[in-house]
Amino acid sequence: MKAVILAGGLGTRLQPYTFFIPKPMLPLGNKPLLEYIIEWIKNSGGVDRIVICVSYLHRTIEDYFEDGARFGVKIEYARSERPLATAGQLKTAERLLDEPFVCVYGDSVYEFNLRKMIKVHKASKAFVSMALLAYSTRLKYGFIDVNAQDRVKAWREKPEISGLINIGCYVMEPDFLKIIPKSGAFGMDHAVRKCLDLKKTVMGFKVDTGFIDIGDKKSYLDAYKEYASRLGKI
Repeated sequence: MKAVILAGGLGTRLQPYTFFIPKPMLPLGNKPLLEYIIEWIKNSGGVDRIVICVSYLHRTIEDYFEDGARFGVKIEYARSERPLATAGQLKTAERLLDEPFVCVYGDSVYEFNLRKMIKVHKASKAFVSMALLAYSTRLKYGFIDVNAQDRVKAWREKPEISGLINIGCYVMEPDFLKIIPKSGAFGMDHAVRKCLDLKKTVMGFKVDTGFIDIGDKKSYLDAYKEYASRLGKI
């Protein structure tokens, strides 16, 4: 089984850090983020063939990881001239994928049991399996409930909402790639919705922990501090 890492985004929410360094190459402790993802895939899932989808500042990634031999994996690259959103970026790797594969976003840290997720995907005969994490947040404003005549019935001050969120790790059948248009930007959310419309089996794999999102400057700095602390005093 191969794994695909989507690493071609512009990282606009992390500017100015990403003006000269692609987001997946931002350091965490003593390694770039992308190296942690590759190690996790290799150690947790037993996958040793990886395709990295690159675009923005792609030479920085390619020059660091080369063919993957230094990291105990075989790495191939799928390049695009411009960012194509998540599913569009995945489409660029289609010629390299002819069997079920793992797909992960290159801007998060994962530490859950990937091997188990692959096993559950195969047992369920799913078309797509996606890792899900329980999440809750408190809204910034109060909600006012009214009836059909606009009479106020209740005031819910800053209610908390909760549910399962997608954390950007999938196990997919190769036919999933046929659902993605051949050109242009196309989000993974649109592709999965299309699967549901076509009555394909989409399974959720729930995880309790083992996910760190590097979405903006605050979350990156928090993650950096955590990984720096793991190294101990230098």
